[in-house]
Amino acid sequence: MRLSILTAALQELTPRERRDADPDLGVEEWLEFARQIGAPNIELSAALHPTESDVPAAALLDPVANTLDLREPFSAARAARVRRAMQSTRVGLSDLAYFDNMLAADESLRHRKHELMRRVFDAAVLLGTDAVAGFVGRNPALSLDANLVMFEEVFIPLLKAAQARGLTYRVEQCPMPGWTIGDTWHNNIAYAPGPWIALHRICERHGVGDQFRIHYDPSHAILMGQDSRSVFQYLKDAGYDFLITGFHVKGQVIDSRGISAWGYGGQTMQRGDWRGAEPSTAPGEQRHAWKKQTVFCEHELPGTARHDPLAYLQNRTVDWLDHQLAARELLRIDPEKTFLVVEHEYPRARVQDKSRLAPILSASLAFTRAIDEAAAAMYALQHEVLPAQGIAVQGIGREAYRS
Repeated sequence: MRLSILTAALQELTPRERRDADPDLGVEEWLEFARQIGAPNIELSAALHPTESDVPAAALLDPVANTLDLREPFSAARAARVRRAMQSTRVGLSDLAYFDNMLAADESLRHRKHELMRRVFDAAVLLGTDAVAGFVGRNPALSLDANLVMFEEVFIPLLKAAQARGLTYRVEQCPMPGWTIGDTWHNNIAYAPGPWIALHRICERHGVGDQFRIHYDPSHAILMGQDSRSVFQYLKDAGYDFLITGFHVKGQVIDSRGISAWGYGGQTMQRGDWRGAEPSTAPGEQRHAWKKQTVFCEHELPGTARHDPLAYLQNRTVDWLDHQLAARELLRIDPEKTFLVVEHEYPRARVQDKSRLAPILSASLAFTRAIDEAAAAMYALQHEVLPAQGIAVQGIGREAYRS
């Protein structure tokens, strides 16, 4: 598969005072950094500028990178400059990414986010890529069923805008439990295959089914007690094995002590994001809402978690080899056209020092490339070479749905 890396892995590669004054400098320097660490492509991150965002940086679990600065619309001149940098570094684009709540309750705020997403769409066209990754989000004031109605009303126009530009919108399935200091856990309604299918059926009714696809991240499956093979098998059984067309390569390591204390719903009370009966207004305290997730798990940069066969069987960390095999065996993908985008959110290695982070990212990219090549060789041997000679494959292997 084709390798890429999300530029939010090092959001301060170019200090803000430099990139705010020269909005495309950050892209140029990230392309050069990608060349140095061996990433053949980047997933270019866009976001509302900190001066425009509704969520203060202090309240975020993982600070967002506006490597692609779209305070002003992207122009042909800016695109030409970025394309020159791509040519000189020989680093390409897998896609563009803007992860935000597209179903925000406040209409003016939602309009601002949708306007930025349309600017991302325009930038994708000018830079010659055919996909944008993002969230659907949720209106936390409404039930999940009511959010389906809202999706039809306000998200379908975004997909029609993508369709008009020849783009696909790939939805990442993170449930975003800490996005709000309320007690809701699913704050992105596109969090699992059941919701994906429900949303896709709405899209089909409006003629934009081809624009709605999934950017699958196995870390979120682990977060919800799922494993990739069973998720992929469910999609195949339901006739939706075409939905996943891209991957974030990010893991999750479950802490059994945290599960013992709180279960998979995470910390439900006394988190520190409320002051008695009232929600805290301090951004640093609002960040404690993420204890719904962080008390029982920690993100993994591919290759940083110990090899743990028992954890694989318990769905408490990602079995990367089986993940890559299951994708080939169960999904309707063309591996040579499918991107694996390394996403770095491992907290203890989330350093903003280029010299320290470069060898970490370089090694993770090498691991991702090697595990995918191993899966490709294994798949070919078991599904092509041996069957061509009438030789049976050995063993049973990991089975979907088996506990």
